Amino acid sequence: MPLPHDRRIQLLALLAGAPALAACAILLWIVPASSLLRWTVLAALAIGWVWAAVAARRQVVRPLQVVANLLAGLREGHFTVRARGEGAGGDLAMVLREVNALGDTLETQRLGAVEADALLRRVMDEIDVAVLAFDAGAVLRLVNRTGERLLGHPADAVIGRNAEALGLAESLQGPASRTLERIFPGASAGRWEVRRSTFRMEGRPHDLLVLADLSRALREEERQVWQRLVRVLSHEINNSLAPIKSLVGTMAHLLDRDPRPGDWEADLRSGLAIIDARSEALNRFMGSYARLARLPAPVLGEVEVALWVDRVAGLEFHGTVWVLGGPATVIRADADQLEQLLINLVKNGMEAMGSGGGMVTIAWAVHEETLDLWVRDEGPGLGSTGNLFVPFFTTKPGGSGIGLVFSRQVAEGHGGTLTLSNRTDRVGCEARLTLTGVVVRVEP
Repeated sequence: MPLPHDRRIQLLALLAGAPALAACAILLWIVPASSLLRWTVLAALAIGWVWAAVAARRQVVRPLQVVANLLAGLREGHFTVRARGEGAGGDLAMVLREVNALGDTLETQRLGAVEADALLRRVMDEIDVAVLAFDAGAVLRLVNRTGERLLGHPADAVIGRNAEALGLAESLQGPASRTLERIFPGASAGRWEVRRSTFRMEGRPHDLLVLADLSRALREEERQVWQRLVRVLSHEINNSLAPIKSLVGTMAHLLDRDPRPGDWEADLRSGLAIIDARSEALNRFMGSYARLARLPAPVLGEVEVALWVDRVAGLEFHGTVWVLGGPATVIRADADQLEQLLINLVKNGMEAMGSGGGMVTIAWAVHEETLDLWVRDEGPGLGSTGNLFVPFFTTKPGGSGIGLVFSRQVAEGHGGTLTLSNRTDRVGCEARLTLTGVVVRVEP
């Protein structure tokens, strides 16, 4: 069995006085027992042994005490305390160097942790979402500044309270990501995005709850949409009203002239024809807008893709439409809406090629329950794609600017997407329709 540490130190002290003890034993053997020298040697032996033991103990215990005190200081966070004598040689100097190096490492790590914690707290206070942390008992343990405003109380007043008392028990249950319609003490009624995840703090599980106000972003997006819509409507209406107003003034002046010119009736009829044409154009524009705004929900039924494509390709487009085909597929969709969507895409391809000639090709493929259909033309391609799906934006004379917007609404109404891009195999444009989860069957 190994000796305790203190016993080992005492044994070392005894061993340190062993040479002196051996010398004195030889003298005692030589000197007679009644001699004063014998007692003097015994006293010297005792003093020397005690001195050697104390010196040996000091050489062993003191360095260990120094190391113990340094480690205790590091444990308490006193990283500026350093041991002296690490420059000397020997094993003790090596131990002191390692202890000092450990202190430097711990100080660097503590400084990094403090800076990271300060940065994290600053970020949490600056972000415009509420961040709250609850322990396993649904007790609030952490909240940022936005969370304080949301709850209507400072952190000191809400930390330590139960989620049910704070009105957040519902947010800690159910799906980890969802939206809620809620009213909080520090915010008006609105729609909130709720995200919940778990983390461990001090070895215990916690729930991290993030609440983001979607109402503000939705209101801002709605405001921008209305601004764009008003600009477009104002532009189109003014384009029609301005010449109408000018022609009315010209005709009124013509009728007020005395005598009237000989061709005044022809001028009057010409002005009325222009007014009628501009009024009809404005009426078509408003009708297109109404049709876009009143797009109904799709009425689903089985649609054979080949018949749908052949029916559209057979229409008179003043150009060549070539159906490359694809697998015999039946999908579940609204046949009327998809037909109008495909008509718009083919018509756009024909108009893009203009009088230069070319061909529009249609093909499709199936991947599990997803249908991919593409319409390719041989026109000049797309110069800019930024405004393609902006309502009423058009680069074609007499265009309404709703064809692509309508087509994308139909695609999204079927849970799909519609994209436009330049072809990679040659000059031209490719419109790709992707409908997910609509394939009923693929026939051999």
